[in-house]
Amino acid sequence: MTGRGNGSTHPEDATPLFATFLPTLHDPAPIAHLQWMTEQTFDVIVVGGGHAGTEAAVAAARMGCSVALVTSALETIGQLSCNPAIGGVAKGTVVREVDALGGIMGRATDLATIQFRMLNQSKGPAVWAPRAQCDRGLYRRAVRALLELHPRLFPIQGTVARLILEDGRAVGVETLEGRSFGARAVIITTGTFLRGRIHIGTGTRITGGRAGDPASVHLAEQLEQVGLTVARFKTGTPPRIDGRTVRFEVLKRQESELELFGYRWGHFGRTGASTDASSTGAPIGRVADDGTVSTAVASADAWRPGVAEIAGPLPQLPCWIGFAGAEVKAIVAAHIGESAMYGGAISGRGPRYCPSVEDKIVKFPDAEHHQLFLEPEGYETHELYVNGLSTSLPAAVQIAMLRAVPGLERVQMTRAGYAIEYDYYPPTQLDTTLQVRALPGLWFAGQINGTTGYEEAAGQGIVAGLNAALAVQGRPPLVLGRESSYIGVLVDDIVTRGVDEPYRLFTSRSEFRLSVRQDNALRRLAPIGLELGIYSEVEKREIAAHLEAEQQAAKLAAHTTITPSQAAPLLDAAGSRPLAHGLPIADVARRQGVSLQALFAAAGVGGTLPAEAVVTAELELKYAGYLARERAQADRLRRLATLALPPDLAYEKLNSVSLEARQKLAALQPSTLAQASRVPGVSPSDLQGLVFEVERRRMMATSTSDDDDGGEAQPDVGRATASRQ
Repeated sequence: MTGRGNGSTHPEDATPLFATFLPTLHDPAPIAHLQWMTEQTFDVIVVGGGHAGTEAAVAAARMGCSVALVTSALETIGQLSCNPAIGGVAKGTVVREVDALGGIMGRATDLATIQFRMLNQSKGPAVWAPRAQCDRGLYRRAVRALLELHPRLFPIQGTVARLILEDGRAVGVETLEGRSFGARAVIITTGTFLRGRIHIGTGTRITGGRAGDPASVHLAEQLEQVGLTVARFKTGTPPRIDGRTVRFEVLKRQESELELFGYRWGHFGRTGASTDASSTGAPIGRVADDGTVSTAVASADAWRPGVAEIAGPLPQLPCWIGFAGAEVKAIVAAHIGESAMYGGAISGRGPRYCPSVEDKIVKFPDAEHHQLFLEPEGYETHELYVNGLSTSLPAAVQIAMLRAVPGLERVQMTRAGYAIEYDYYPPTQLDTTLQVRALPGLWFAGQINGTTGYEEAAGQGIVAGLNAALAVQGRPPLVLGRESSYIGVLVDDIVTRGVDEPYRLFTSRSEFRLSVRQDNALRRLAPIGLELGIYSEVEKREIAAHLEAEQQAAKLAAHTTITPSQAAPLLDAAGSRPLAHGLPIADVARRQGVSLQALFAAAGVGGTLPAEAVVTAELELKYAGYLARERAQADRLRRLATLALPPDLAYEKLNSVSLEARQKLAALQPSTLAQASRVPGVSPSDLQGLVFEVERRRMMATSTSDDDDGGEAQPDVGRATASRQ
């Protein structure tokens, strides 16, 4: 599959700036079946400007679609609503996967990182997890700027009140401001805004999607009225404090590791746009000669295609580590009944792996203390995010709790922490492209599907955006297999198994975590992006160069011999036996504690290879046996995925399948045998029965066809799959 859909969509091919302000983006003829007047018709409308919405909009625009991103406030596009941090365990890999498929989260993070850590360093590099603290304002501005690199993508301010439905399909939206827009596909990415309610203690309840922003009620009511199942989850956020009132001398300082690792989230250039060496515009966050940080754009074109460039990483800021000890525990315990969660004000379930301080005190009463991280919000403020102290206690109790932490005795609380309860729609109502089964033309992505986290939302946004565009263009859908990506694991988990708590990704959720790493996201996913046609010519060249560098590193390791004397210092430091004679570097690199980069340096080769290419080659060498087993398992999964299950299969009549399995399969309607195998309650014997029933159905259809027309056999059902698994 090649081509770019409806036309060129890439920065260096962009139309002149004035053309992006024209009133129509594509063929101005409205959708033929719309019976009302709409202001404008787009291929895809995205509702919501958070992490799912921005990625969905960019994905559809890269496919050549005209896109409207409708959000209640343009100023909050790309807002980091909770912690201004991107990445972490499994999440960092998702960011790299989003970037490999043309997304903007990684590129925006590169432009806003003020603190970087590589997590899991005590374990092997295959499961290292990058995490970046971002300047909240710079990140938001970077996202907005990167969105506007796409001339077919139009941000529109408005609060969507209802979907326009016709013949059981979503064909547009109406806003509270009285505007109507038609669409061939609609993606809803409303986060915590659907009937959101903020709780601070048991006495303070505020209707809102987050602090300072109103909830979306009309749209939530309509979605429930059309028959979708709705439930409630909750999440929370900690208080923020004024750093000028903190005694840092009693806290542990934690420095950034950006310089140590030289890490960059984006695969494509410095910003993902085509750069122009003649540019004089200074981008957001550029470091001046005197060491100060400029947070203003020096020229109107500083973020336009061919101009955006950043001169190296931003100055890094430290984080600070403190502890909530016995005094904090006593305060929480004394006021636990005033907590919105424990006082009965909230019924929705919260994320197990991001517990409130109340949960920590109640569930871990023997813990002497709980670790806190004071993390900077940005360059232009002294405000600090108190990571580890999420709470829904009353504001007065929060202040007392904060001042019981050593170093915060006189702290000023700038914002109170709160819990928020919101609507979500159990994701078993979606197909594997994230389209709502009951409402064709409508996709859901992000927290509306019962997930939690910026990165999980971004991954879903990419899937929904690409598939909405493919549907508009009449092309086969994209289904990312579990063996291909953490995004594939995420989507398969939620649509197949559902959620009973806010879903968060972990490396343990993937059966292929050695194969699906943050360093090889481009190698895994670029073939899909190339087939879809989402890359610019510049990006295609960068992909080719990146993959070629990995191959060169592997070949160099295989064909270069290192002598015993060259290897001796490295092997001695690693506690490994010396070489008796020269060996290929690849053989020596398989030893634990010996890095391929160091072996190359000792042998005097590979100095021009990119560090990331060398890391990938090293991991492939060190874990070759494990990787071979994972890839064999992935091949088996792909074979299962080729057996497509008919959408009209009458599961209740399959007598060779257990009653429990029939009920669950009928409810979920899996599209392939691979997906059916992961439905809870479906046993191996049920799968055998399912294969038997599908094959029997195929043979009956073939027999009927032979009787009708003299008999050319029908295609095998196993070949009739649109999934790229």
